[in-house]
Amino acid sequence: MLDRSHLTIIKAVSETGTVTRAAEQLCLTQSALSHAIKKIELHYQVQIWQKEGRKLRLTQAGHQMLNLANRLLPQFDYAEQQLQQISQGKKGILRIGMECHPCYQWLLKTVKPFLAQCEGVDVDVRQKFQFGGLSALLGYEIDLLITPDPLFHQNVLYTPVFDYEHALVVSGQSPLAKLKHLSPNDLSEQTLITYPVEASRLDIFSHFLTPAGASVKQHKIIENTEIMLQMVAANRGVAALPRWLIEEYQQQMDIKPISLVNPTAPNGIQKSIHLGIRENETAPDYLNTFMALSKQVKVA
Repeated sequence: MLDRSHLTIIKAVSETGTVTRAAEQLCLTQSALSHAIKKIELHYQVQIWQKEGRKLRLTQAGHQMLNLANRLLPQFDYAEQQLQQISQGKKGILRIGMECHPCYQWLLKTVKPFLAQCEGVDVDVRQKFQFGGLSALLGYEIDLLITPDPLFHQNVLYTPVFDYEHALVVSGQSPLAKLKHLSPNDLSEQTLITYPVEASRLDIFSHFLTPAGASVKQHKIIENTEIMLQMVAANRGVAALPRWLIEEYQQQMDIKPISLVNPTAPNGIQKSIHLGIRENETAPDYLNTFMALSKQVKVA
């Protein structure tokens, strides 16, 4: 029964001292204002104010409502401002889903100018190795999907951001380091280190080893990119990562990228990072800002 309009009336009456002035301040008729308060009085069987000449004096019940108004009305005002900013794309949370596990270096380069440009917008990143990006996007769990393997859907629009080569990274001390490119059978005696993702979703298997009927000597799982590269640098195995990422870490570690060549990929495995958003809905301004900034980031 008690709502925001009643609290607004009580606050106006307290500030102006009369029904007439309160009605003018709120752009209401005196009868409408009095009727609203009378309904509250009848409903709760209390008196909200008493007349003392031309002025009004709040009763105990009236002061209780005024205290409530002083606490809640500023919160209503603040919430409305927040909603207005959200509707204008000036405030919110950009929820990003990552299916490209080694792409954090690129993401950080995009997030930094984004946060500087969109002061009222926070960023939340969801990355799980068994993460179902498309279903999360369609289910409104995320607003943006970053993926190298877009699953096309009629309600999702994908935008390619940059192209890269998916290459093998080996230790500078490995015999393979002398090669410029290698074939599937060259990995038969190697220990392959990958993220904890099913083999069918890993390019090294789906685009290189499996089509050739080839395999590796051993397959190890490591979740962290830096640890994976440290293992490779120590000549404990090989891994497949974006060439641009390998070249960035090459400045710190004794590692080398090598192209993965086979009959279906004579120039190596070429990939693209895509940004996926829901189609046919109005995107907030900050989402468009992120999309624009992401195309400006250089990774190689």
